[in-house]
Amino acid sequence: MSELRAKPSPFLNVLDGFPQDTPPLWMMRQAGRYLPEYREVRAKAGDFLTLCYTPELAAEVTLQPIRRFGFDAAIIFSDILVVPHAMGMNVRFEAGEGPRLDPITDRAGLEALRLLLDPAKVQPVYEAINKVSAQLSRETALIGFCGAPWTVATYMIAGRGTDDQGPARMMALRDPDLFQALIDRLVDASIAHLGAQIDAGADAVQIFDSWAGVLDPASFDRWCLRPLRRIVTALRASHRNARIIAFPKGASLEAMERLAHLPLNGIGLDWTVDRTAARERLVDKVAVQGNLDPLRLIAGGAQLEEEILSIRNDFEGTRHIFNLGHGIKPETPLAHVEKLVEKVREKL
Repeated sequence: MSELRAKPSPFLNVLDGFPQDTPPLWMMRQAGRYLPEYREVRAKAGDFLTLCYTPELAAEVTLQPIRRFGFDAAIIFSDILVVPHAMGMNVRFEAGEGPRLDPITDRAGLEALRLLLDPAKVQPVYEAINKVSAQLSRETALIGFCGAPWTVATYMIAGRGTDDQGPARMMALRDPDLFQALIDRLVDASIAHLGAQIDAGADAVQIFDSWAGVLDPASFDRWCLRPLRRIVTALRASHRNARIIAFPKGASLEAMERLAHLPLNGIGLDWTVDRTAARERLVDKVAVQGNLDPLRLIAGGAQLEEEILSIRNDFEGTRHIFNLGHGIKPETPLAHVEKLVEKVREKL
């Protein structure tokens, strides 16, 4: 059994149950296209998957935002579709179009998937984690991640992202046994992938359920809550001190309350969540992370500073990690990120 290394990290302290006077700060997609140094490395790699699967390059872009902004946590540069790629699916990223997969439409497509993740696809991720871990200060945490089974399944069935992930919802309605079998495969793959990231040096892991918000309450319980419970339970059995964050984008507070009863360390909030209600209903159970609207960061100005102060005041005294309510957008001005860091770290 692997144990997480002890670090005097504000980010990890919050996940371990200790509020900080100044909230720790990191941003989803913080290693990415808004950084000129990232674009240079991306051009050198030639394509997105090559960047993901070249440990030296993936480690470099993971560290770039830490060097520039001094965030309290780094998140390994990878992608949630590494898992279906390692299960044997054809995954490609087309310029201006996003990810494309050969969709699963029947049981034959399911049975063609590998039961064990292809080491050639996932081992470079773990090597990159090991490289980053060796270069981070003791105060800066390292986050590994995967996509939640529901969200990853939506891409595997549609072959791409859609507005409402209708193809996956339709399969779940018409052939729930087939859809359950796919979710079961993804639960096992997620457990293996997250555990290996912890073994490689990740201090915490985040599970991204980017499409949780398109499901009705009963479907959320079946396709999001239950698989997450299985993943967290298995990780707790194999990695007793694992720190686990769930990010169910678009989920209702009622749904997040049900998640908060799982043995999670934190729950990510998107920008639509009512902070007063979240404080009342979540913070006594888990740390909360978020929830600045990424568009506010682009807009900048007085409204950005006011919203940062409002978020800090709303969560003052609680276990709060400052973050965006979703990933940072490529057009975000660097000066606005610098202002964000300054304002989050000011004393109230």
